[in-house]
Amino acid sequence: MRAIEIRRHSYTKKGAARGKGSHLSAEGVALAHTIGATIGPFDLVLTSPGPRTLETAIAMGFAVDDQLEALGDISPEVVDEIGHHERWAWETPFVRFTEIVAQGGATTRMGKRQQEAWVQALESVSPDGQVLVISHGRVIESGVVTCLPDGDFAAWGAPLHHCEGVRMQYAVGQFTDVHFLRVR
Repeated sequence: MRAIEIRRHSYTKKGAARGKGSHLSAEGVALAHTIGATIGPFDLVLTSPGPRTLETAIAMGFAVDDQLEALGDISPEVVDEIGHHERWAWETPFVRFTEIVAQGGATTRMGKRQQEAWVQALESVSPDGQVLVISHGRVIESGVVTCLPDGDFAAWGAPLHHCEGVRMQYAVGQFTDVHFLRVR
């Protein structure tokens, strides 16, 4: 059965060390390397165009096949709907993501773009193929609730921390299962 593993990028530099752009910190490289040693192999590896996602995949030990705009697509309208760090204060974040996605706005469109990108990636590999996607918080959560609209959202816990993610099975044109990949 096809499967897709979608993970948030690793830790980035902060403050003056950040410089231009958003690159991984030494701690971020080490965490990604540790995670990468325990996962894979993958038939296809995708990231957003952001340096932190590309660097995470490489630090994990994987060559990147493509960088897709859709995987880093957080528009100002999405920020208006879900904020930046507010999700950490939500009591049941995946329930809240589902409520926002149900409103039909920018977050809904972002979730659907994730679903489309993930399905296209999965359908491009063999029937037992494995895909790795490195993306961003908020992007992943909106996509997961879009792909699994009948999920037990209250039980899914906190938003995704650095290098955390989900592994979803895919068969007969639909996502059939989700397993959360927690680091903590």
